[in-house]
Parts: sequence; C-alpha cells; structure tokens
Amino acid sequence: MNTNTAALAYAYYSAMSKKNIAELENYLYPQVQLSSPVTQFTGKIAVLDAIKKFTDFFTSLTIRAHFGSGDQAVVVYDVEFAAPSGKVRSVAFMTFQDGLIATIELIFDARPFDKK
Repeated sequence: MNTNTAALAYAYYSAMSKKNIAELENYLYPQVQLSSPVTQFTGKIAVLDAIKKFTDFFTSLTIRAHFGSGDQAVVVYDVEFAAPSGKVRSVAFMTFQDGLIATIELIFDARPFDKK
C-alpha cells in the first residue's frame, strides 16, 4: 500500500493538538507500540489510554516540521505544559504498516517531568 506517511503523521499530530481521541484512534495499527524516555505501551487500547492522559496534561501542541519517506515519518513539535514543565521540544519517529501507525518512538528531554 502506497501512503503519504508525512501527511498521515501530520494529520495524527494535528488531531492530537485538538485533543481529538476519536480521530487519533483511526490512525493506529491494532498492535501499535509507543515508546518514550519514560514509558512504553503496546496495543491500541493501551496507547489510546496513554494519549488521553497526555492530552489532559498539556495546554498546547504545535507542529514545527514533518517529513516522511517510505513507511516512516518524523514529526517535530513543541508541547506546552503548565509550570514548572513549560515548553518541551519533542520528536516522534513513526513507522507505518498497512497505512496505519505501527510504532511511535518519542524523543524528548524527560527532566522536566522528574518527580523530585
């Protein structure tokens, strides 16, 4: 299946910026895997639950750039949180299968979330 992974990745993060969980579900592969510096989730239900908690936590998400090639895409974005976390610059490396997101690897500095 030939898909425009950059466009799909952009649409996914646009829906996330609007906190539209129902739309986000449409982009995820059933056995999707999500990994970040602080946690990992496997399966659509677990990933959607994590995304719901994440969207409840941030105040805004702004896409800075997005790129895609073959079955992979990268989205660079800023997430704004209430103090003391503030702005967190982030990157999502995504792999697609059958036109759906199969893996999401998040890259960001986790230090603002360190519970001291």
